[in-house]
Amino acid sequence: MDEQSPPARYRGRRRIPESPRSRYAAVVTTAMVGAGVVALGTGTALDDAKLNPDRLSSMGGLDASALEIRAEAAERASRAVRDGGGLASSISQAAPDVWLLPLHNYAYTSAYGWRWGRMHEGIDLAAPTGAPIYAANAGTVVLSRWYAGYGSAVIIGHGDGVETLYAHASQLLVYEGQEVSAGDRIALVGNTGYSFGAHLHFEVHVNGVPVEPVAWLAERGVDIIHQTEAIYDN
Repeated sequence: MDEQSPPARYRGRRRIPESPRSRYAAVVTTAMVGAGVVALGTGTALDDAKLNPDRLSSMGGLDASALEIRAEAAERASRAVRDGGGLASSISQAAPDVWLLPLHNYAYTSAYGWRWGRMHEGIDLAAPTGAPIYAANAGTVVLSRWYAGYGSAVIIGHGDGVETLYAHASQLLVYEGQEVSAGDRIALVGNTGYSFGAHLHFEVHVNGVPVEPVAWLAERGVDIIHQTEAIYDN
């Protein structure tokens, strides 16, 4: 990232044919539509579908873990319909510990490491201004405002000393103290702060220390280089 030194702790699959989130939509939408029909028509609970092994063969050969994820998403969908929230409100993380891509359809333009005589503590993902930026994991928004060279930025605390930072946004969509789920829209790509061209600068910090995001996310099923998420590659 190209930015001045900010305050506090921070210093400031390229697989084009199919977006990773389209797989998410294919899995979750099927579950949600079924849940909506049940919730609106009969109000029947989904507990049996969640854990009954006899239904494995009728659910596309998914393993128990994948079925549970689908059933949990469907259960959230039916609850949203019953509560009047609609299906859209149930598009969120599939599990509490899931990690997802922070951006889609981007160009990976700059790596973590020394650059121009200074440490570049994150990665740069170029995308058009206004492209949605997503929370990579569930957590609490600890910063959502102008942040020195980072421009308009969001920092999310995920627990266990882990924080993610999303910088140079054109617009912020969350407020400090807000709870977010993995996959929630939190900002829009921009060119604010010390930046040359629209992009997302993304950092991961563990106990206040920046770590290399590509390898760190790869251990959690997210492939920044190929733009894939393991949870959708069943």
